Amino acid sequence: MPPRAPAPLPQTCYPAVWLWPGQALYSGPGLGLEPHSGSVWCLALGVDGPLTVRVGERRIEARTVLIPPRLVHHLTMAGSSPVASLAPTPLVSCYLDPASQRSTACRQQFDEFHGGIGVHHAAEADLLTPPTDDVQALRWLDIAAPSDVQVIDPRIELVAKQIRDDPAAAVPAAELAASVGLSESRFLHLFRREIGSSLRRYRLWSRLMRAGAEIAAGQNLTTAALEAGFASPSHLADRFKTTFGLSATQLLATGLTIRMP
Repeated sequence: MPPRAPAPLPQTCYPAVWLWPGQALYSGPGLGLEPHSGSVWCLALGVDGPLTVRVGERRIEARTVLIPPRLVHHLTMAGSSPVASLAPTPLVSCYLDPASQRSTACRQQFDEFHGGIGVHHAAEADLLTPPTDDVQALRWLDIAAPSDVQVIDPRIELVAKQIRDDPAAAVPAAELAASVGLSESRFLHLFRREIGSSLRRYRLWSRLMRAGAEIAAGQNLTTAALEAGFASPSHLADRFKTTFGLSATQLLATGLTIRMP
């Protein structure tokens, strides 16, 4: 079923998620995320004040942070207003597929890193206004992660596209490696080096994005899980919470609007 065309987004509609191939952008209130480890790069910005990221005993506080894949961390709001009505949109977070052209460009906007976490985006001042419609969301993304050209080994790029196009297909690593003329061990090493994420995590990210697209098209969680290649809705829920730090049910309960411009 092709996704339904989204209705116009009201200027005051929060929270919202925009999904593009390889990117997802959230604008809305802080959601009390639990410690988690994502599959992709996460750029987060505190609209009303700094964010705090805790990794083990390390504590990092900044207005903008760039968190790498596979890093267990706890992201909290450090400076938002205690009055909810005065801070309807304290957080903007952007999730960048490691294989996308934008992920490298975003990393280049940070000169300062602590424990692998980037702090203080070069265009931080231009990102402080959260997007409220599709045009503003794309403009925010363009500032945060300019669409520069990223050269990836064409064999790995071909496999990554195959996974994105059909994330539900559980093609074994050995078969993917053979399709591009590599041994399985060489393929897995090269995939991680070129993409910045393991094959398993990249497939998980692609499945989560497909599930989001299915929900945006009006499907329920059961159908979305099936179409995205998850064994069950509970499997989708578990992987969603592990990746984003909260359950899909919690997120949808906020009245979230999912956009696919």
